[in-house]
Amino acid sequence: MIRRTIDENLVQQLKEKMAEGLLPQWVLTDPDIYQLEKEKVFAKTWQFLGHETELKEAGSYVTRWMVNDPILLVKDNEGEIKAYLNSCTHRGTQLCTADRGKKKTFTCPYHGWSYSLDGKLIGIVAGNKVYGEEMCKDEWGLRPIPKLASYRGMIFGCLDPDVEPLEDYLGEMKWYFDLMLGRSDNGMEVIGLPQRWVAKANWKATAENFAADPYHVQTTHRSTVEMGISPEDPLYAGYGHQVVMKNAHGINVITSKTGRSRAAFQGMPESMWPMFQRNLSPEQADILERVTVFVGGVYPNLSFVSPIHGTEGHLHNYLNFRVWRPLGPDKVEVWCWFMIDKDAPEEYKVDAYRGYLGSFGPTGTLEQDDTETWARIVEVSGATMMRDKELNYNNVSNYLMGFSHVEQDKDFPGPGIAYPTTYIDALSRRMHEHWLELLTKDLPVKEGSK
Repeated sequence: MIRRTIDENLVQQLKEKMAEGLLPQWVLTDPDIYQLEKEKVFAKTWQFLGHETELKEAGSYVTRWMVNDPILLVKDNEGEIKAYLNSCTHRGTQLCTADRGKKKTFTCPYHGWSYSLDGKLIGIVAGNKVYGEEMCKDEWGLRPIPKLASYRGMIFGCLDPDVEPLEDYLGEMKWYFDLMLGRSDNGMEVIGLPQRWVAKANWKATAENFAADPYHVQTTHRSTVEMGISPEDPLYAGYGHQVVMKNAHGINVITSKTGRSRAAFQGMPESMWPMFQRNLSPEQADILERVTVFVGGVYPNLSFVSPIHGTEGHLHNYLNFRVWRPLGPDKVEVWCWFMIDKDAPEEYKVDAYRGYLGSFGPTGTLEQDDTETWARIVEVSGATMMRDKELNYNNVSNYLMGFSHVEQDKDFPGPGIAYPTTYIDALSRRMHEHWLELLTKDLPVKEGSK
């Protein structure tokens, strides 16, 4: 890693402003900050790579990214999932470019070196004639990702060999993932390939939008109110709890003014309800019965939403996982997975997928609303008044919602610090605080002017 430095005065400024519930706007798309983020945030934290149901049999593979690192995720002949740098060890050529497939071996298109499913170099074109018998193939296998682990079928990787174990990193979020991913006997499955597209946005803004900002729903997604899909009540997305957890993970458990959803168990088939109650604790089952929407995130760039959406008057539930892959300080590639209970009826799955496509993805109405707003943030982020690091123009963003007058609800049954509304900036503030902690950890600080 390049041992970059950060200005001592700027670090102090950030800490002081964050303590006041403010965030200097210059940090959002600053190119130097972005370089630090790649090294200090994304290279040091667990990244979501996919779901086990995407790799159904030996030889199945998918290609993914951890920011700039291409990843080859494959199931070997023993049924074990492995993750390698998707790069030939000979000249570094990207080995696989297809989104997914099935192979017995992986052969480089450049010079023909080939590798087995367990990453071993097994073939070199004219090997002994050009390299001699003394070349040790064992030294030239594919390079494994330093850390790979899964939870409830979700596969994560990390570039830091010393990172804390995945289950420790997820911490309290496991209780909520158990609720969403473990409610059915056979768990969840991914249907189709993850959709992906490029948006003009900064990853911090997109991650915050999903994990911590139900407040935007009534305004940004006003069209759903006008069409009668969402309630007129301007507080409707604020009912429920926002939960702040370790490592800046968080979830919004959105209910309604009455505390109950208009569709029990998020509109899932009634025949499945006893299974949910059997697999969940009483506290988890009670939340699932009453919730309208789960929306949250695992820091830094995994978001999820489990809503009730429908077509032609019928409501359906599904789980949408998404990764915000940074392509620069002002651009992200969005990866979007559709997940649903394996045990759900096939007709229900089809209808739920139709509802998902109408709401999320590049053609979804909600997605287009959000993407337009993110682009507007980026478009003004290059302004002189926005980038001024002296803050002469009061160029700070407001994170004061609930800053001093909303107290923790200690009666909330789930783990984490829960607040009795989702219209609160508690999780956003924690995300930015954790961002600064990661950014400045073990980093040389230099004295200098702003």
